[in-house]
Amino acid sequence: MRRRSLRSRLTLLVTVAVAVAIAASAGLCWFIVSRELYHQLDQSMAEPESPENKRWLVENCKAEGTSDPFQGIATVLYADGTTCSLGPPIKASPQDRHALDHPGRPEFRFGSTTDGKALRVMTTFERPGMAILEARPIYQAQNTLRNLALVLAVVAAIGVLGAASAGLLVSRTALRPVGRLTRAVEHIAQTEDLNTTIPVEGTDEIARLSRSFNAMTAALAGSRDRQQQLVADAGHELRTPLTSLRTNIDLLLRSEHTGRAIDPKAKERLLVNVKAQFEELSTLVGDLLQLSRGESDHEPHVELAFHDVVNAAVARARLRGADVTTDLDPWYVEGNPTSLERAVVNLLDNAAKFSPGGKVEVALRGGELTVRDHGPGIHAEELPHVFERFWRSPSARSLPGSGLGLAIVAQAIQEAGGEVRLDNAAGGGAVAWVRLPGSSGDSRSSSSA
Repeated sequence: MRRRSLRSRLTLLVTVAVAVAIAASAGLCWFIVSRELYHQLDQSMAEPESPENKRWLVENCKAEGTSDPFQGIATVLYADGTTCSLGPPIKASPQDRHALDHPGRPEFRFGSTTDGKALRVMTTFERPGMAILEARPIYQAQNTLRNLALVLAVVAAIGVLGAASAGLLVSRTALRPVGRLTRAVEHIAQTEDLNTTIPVEGTDEIARLSRSFNAMTAALAGSRDRQQQLVADAGHELRTPLTSLRTNIDLLLRSEHTGRAIDPKAKERLLVNVKAQFEELSTLVGDLLQLSRGESDHEPHVELAFHDVVNAAVARARLRGADVTTDLDPWYVEGNPTSLERAVVNLLDNAAKFSPGGKVEVALRGGELTVRDHGPGIHAEELPHVFERFWRSPSARSLPGSGLGLAIVAQAIQEAGGEVRLDNAAGGGAVAWVRLPGSSGDSRSSSSA
């Protein structure tokens, strides 16, 4: 069964289901007709007979050539086991012998004559030690039932053939969208063309599957485009520090090979430059690894005190020379502490880079974190691009950085279920807003109480 195609399995299931239904209906029909036929036969035998007829049967059943008022076969059964029959003798059964001494309603059964003729027998108590067995041949009823069975078999066969044809038609119609989906998948597997879409018709399960497939290919195409863009941007950003490193190292090697010593101060500047380029490369590689993580690759979220995360980030920023002032209220969230701390550090570094003297103001109130600098601010046309990967404003291209810091911030905040935005602050400078879902210490205390 498993080796069959889906179409053949669906056709077979429809055919079997209809065949079973037809067989059950035919069997029930045959049973009802059979029961009705024998019920009518029993009723014809159970019609009240006059006392004269019974007396005649008891007194004259052995006489030959007499008229039969019973219109059938009859046998008188005595207590000693002897019988007196009108017509072919009826075989007596234990049920008949039981009726010799037990008056009651007539009992009906299937029986036969001594020569094997099938009968429907009615046994009636006449008086103690005597019972009358009356019977009717059932060959007509048997012929009727045989003909009915033949008709029902022919009808069932025609119904099964019709069901098989209908099942094949239904399976072809129902599986046509699946065929289109299969061809689309095979086309994508062969050509890697993720722009392939399937026409969606209706609102049934097949239509839902087609829409889901189109959404999946669109998501894969977007992911591939972002990956290609990330690789291209990373290659562009890596080219500058690598070129500088190669130039500086070439100068040092040429000095060693030619024996021409470089001025110690110039050599020191070269080595400092090499070290700075290595640090820039390390930072860039770390940022790329951070951004390349999928949403399912981050560590499990835990409940944490966001104000403690901000304090830790502020301490790191101060070690780098930033002048940070804080005003923090307690706020508890669920997230990854490492990612959130790095996001806050990136916000602080970005603010300190543009603020005179590295002066930055940080506040956390009602679950909203604000990081403000006192720099020149951001041009309105540049605001939509600040969280894009490798994007740097023209005024910041001379400053250190890879253009990935704010992109990492956006990714970390989104993973924690929050939102972030950057805008110009009233009175000058820029301000970043971070909003994370969570609760304050007061609500936590009241809920625990």
